[in-house]
Amino acid sequence: MGEVFAGRYELIDPIGRGGIGAVWRAWDHRRRRYVAAKVLQQSDAHALLRFVREQALRIDHPHVLAPASWAADDDKVLFTMDLVAGGSLAHVIGDYGALPPRFVCVLLDQLLSGLAAVHAEGVVHRDIKPANILLEVTGTGRPHLRLSDFGISMRKGEPRLTETNYVVGTPGYFAPEQLMGAEPDFTADLFAVGLVALYLLQGRKPDSQALVDHFRAHGTPGAPQGIPEPLWQVLAGLLQPDPQARFRTATGARKALTSAVELLPDPEPGEEPVEVFDQIGPLPPGFGPDGPGTAGRDDRAQAPARTAAPAPAAVPPQDGRQPAVPHPGGQSAPPAPGPSETGSFPLPPPPQRTPVPTPTQAVASPPPPGYAPAPAPVPGPGSLPAPAQTAPGPDTAPAAFAQAPTAAVPYEHGVPPTREASDRPVPVPARRPGPPAKVAVPVLITALLCFAVGVWALLQA
Repeated sequence: MGEVFAGRYELIDPIGRGGIGAVWRAWDHRRRRYVAAKVLQQSDAHALLRFVREQALRIDHPHVLAPASWAADDDKVLFTMDLVAGGSLAHVIGDYGALPPRFVCVLLDQLLSGLAAVHAEGVVHRDIKPANILLEVTGTGRPHLRLSDFGISMRKGEPRLTETNYVVGTPGYFAPEQLMGAEPDFTADLFAVGLVALYLLQGRKPDSQALVDHFRAHGTPGAPQGIPEPLWQVLAGLLQPDPQARFRTATGARKALTSAVELLPDPEPGEEPVEVFDQIGPLPPGFGPDGPGTAGRDDRAQAPARTAAPAPAAVPPQDGRQPAVPHPGGQSAPPAPGPSETGSFPLPPPPQRTPVPTPTQAVASPPPPGYAPAPAPVPGPGSLPAPAQTAPGPDTAPAAFAQAPTAAVPYEHGVPPTREASDRPVPVPARRPGPPAKVAVPVLITALLCFAVGVWALLQA
């Protein structure tokens, strides 16, 4: 089994790596499902503040993969999100190369839809690239895209965490104004979307600098080979070097894309469908679809049924009940229970056990000659009458299994002070402890540190 983080998330195996941490497949013991957990690897204030910014982002959209929860354990912190197993756009290009235009339009429409939701929250992503765009496992059906990794995203108007002469992001997907040190804006994300679309249509990473130089020297070029002209006009509106000449919003670019799709030629006959399959791989030993320790449970449960000897054939009666199976002693055994309406089988009743005689039940030896039983004591005032001694009949339980009287003597806690009860530990009700000091102290220090860095950044602005 893997390491359990903060008593809730069991880390199973690493599935990726981001700018400030590694991404693990994990089991959420509280919600009983598999999640992706991003664990912070660096502990400096700069990385910690970016981590706090990313985990604080909450955007509920089908094409956005935002953090869902977070936890801290000693000097480690993590946040979780949905587990997306279909890989990234880079995996699809590695498998198929250049993709069909209509398939690219579906992906581009979903990307712009998710980006519009991000921009509506006032957030600039700043790192849109194929590796940060994930896909659900859909096979050859309609693809489902998720925009992820908000590690360097920021809200417009927030203080920047980098110096003025430095640029954060991925080389090759920068907008020209980013290289000049301009403030992050929505149009820079749209320029990166245009580069991602070219990457999908051509099957290779575009030369963004050469493209910008050509736009500036010769204006909008003609459509590259393999890209339909209506689609190229939309991409050219995303790739303009001047942000004022670009699409201003993701919603506007999406409307132009919808009009261009209607003008695209029909797909070629015999075109190979694009399949999005599982890129993470099977679960390691000890883990099953329902969590740790469930692998092979169904097979083990069905093993006795496969190895059991077949029952003797019998003609079923007309009332639908199962026939009685002949017993080896000549008597008919009760009919075997059949499946219920939900398909489950009731468990057979437990076998009857013969009680072992206790020392108090041993057969007494005959009394010696001349022995006379002592007279029964006469109960005095205030004393309890002795219980009547009755011989155990067919419906009377043996003394070892008889239930003790519950109202004769008011024992403490309602339990007779027998040897077995005195040796048995008294159960203590479980108390849910609060967070230990080794968890609470780092979290408080982290919050104070983030507050101090934020105040310092505002004073420096």
